[in-house]
Amino acid sequence: MSAKKTEIKVSINCRKCKTGVMKTAVKFTGVNEVKLDAEKGTLTVIGTADPVCIATKLRKAGYIAEIMSVGPPKKPDEKKPDDEKPPSPSKPLPPCCNQCQLVGVSYVTYDHPSCSIL
Repeated sequence: MSAKKTEIKVSINCRKCKTGVMKTAVKFTGVNEVKLDAEKGTLTVIGTADPVCIATKLRKAGYIAEIMSVGPPKKPDEKKPDDEKPPSPSKPLPPCCNQCQLVGVSYVTYDHPSCSIL
């Protein structure tokens, strides 16, 4: 099986989402390289792992995931170190979002129900 480059669009709203998406993607066997662009919301996975399985696992983990493209990985080009630009500063992600926050739920049991069905 040959390696392929899979691009998946994911919803990344905070740092917790970012680490969760990365942890979920790295768990698969056959994953050689993982890149995550939080600004664009794209996850790039290079390896022999099945793209449908990756997207399904991300959805089960609670993230919105959509496969954008699957194809052969690009060959690494030799670049001169002089041509590299320093990365532009990006807007930092908040530590937690509404989707990640845990909400405590409690329920009250009634000792004497007011309704009984005969």
